[in-house]
Amino acid sequence: GGVPPAMDLVLGAAGGCMACVLTNPLEVVKTRLQLQGELRAPGSHPRPYRGVLRAVGAVCRHDGLRGLQQGLAAGLLYQGLMNGGRFYCFSAAEAQGWGRYPGGTVAAGAVAGAVGAVVGSPAYLVKTHLQAQTKSAVAVGHQHNHENITSAFKNIYKQHGVAGLWRGVTGAVPRVAVGSAAQLATFTSAKDWVCQHKWFAEGSWSAVLAGGMVSGVAVAVTMTPFDVVSTRLYNQPVHPDGRGKLYRGFLDCVRQIASKEGPLGLYKGIGAVYLRLGPHTVLSLFFWDELRKM
Repeated sequence: GGVPPAMDLVLGAAGGCMACVLTNPLEVVKTRLQLQGELRAPGSHPRPYRGVLRAVGAVCRHDGLRGLQQGLAAGLLYQGLMNGGRFYCFSAAEAQGWGRYPGGTVAAGAVAGAVGAVVGSPAYLVKTHLQAQTKSAVAVGHQHNHENITSAFKNIYKQHGVAGLWRGVTGAVPRVAVGSAAQLATFTSAKDWVCQHKWFAEGSWSAVLAGGMVSGVAVAVTMTPFDVVSTRLYNQPVHPDGRGKLYRGFLDCVRQIASKEGPLGLYKGIGAVYLRLGPHTVLSLFFWDELRKM
């Protein structure tokens, strides 16, 4: 309370960036798992990444420990842009009294998430490209072979212009909107449920973390299909005119994954998505809340 939306923009961005440093390794693993076996039937392709823990080991063996922080600069830029826009819009909506209406908080979260996704889309595009890059022995998905974040932005802009920087945004908007709405709809009730069962003391950060992990189940189940589609749309190779070589758009991507990889193809990487959600949610809120107090 008492913090204007403009200040929430700065503090929300800072909180998201602090959390990103600690959760980026799971983002790298999630990206690799979601690209593995792209448009191929289950069992018909090599699997260099088998589950979250073994995927972490595979990344370390082939890319070193630094490989777990691949794409960190782009991830920080994305978190700053996306969370800054998201917290600003949510704070502004709350100030306008959206919370007084049934479902108003969830609607505010969904709208704020959609705005944040559009603002942060170019950074997420580059982050996905960089996190997918690895040695050919364990490469999955298309390899864009950027040298760093700066060259990635330059290459994309040079080849496809400003519009190319927002390629894949049709998958990002529903991804963040659904995730944000589901999180707001379940996080508080999950935290209260944990406290009512006396697992942890009310008001403690252990209760918040437990609530985040319980809430993370609902968010992971609802958001993972959108997350997989978003990763595929961002990472696919494109024609010189900017059209995707693999997918024509969001619905075409869903259809192709479901028909060629099976319905479970839309849930690739759900373990990494879940393990990242709880800590990232809690850390983002913790850092944001502490910065607000300061």
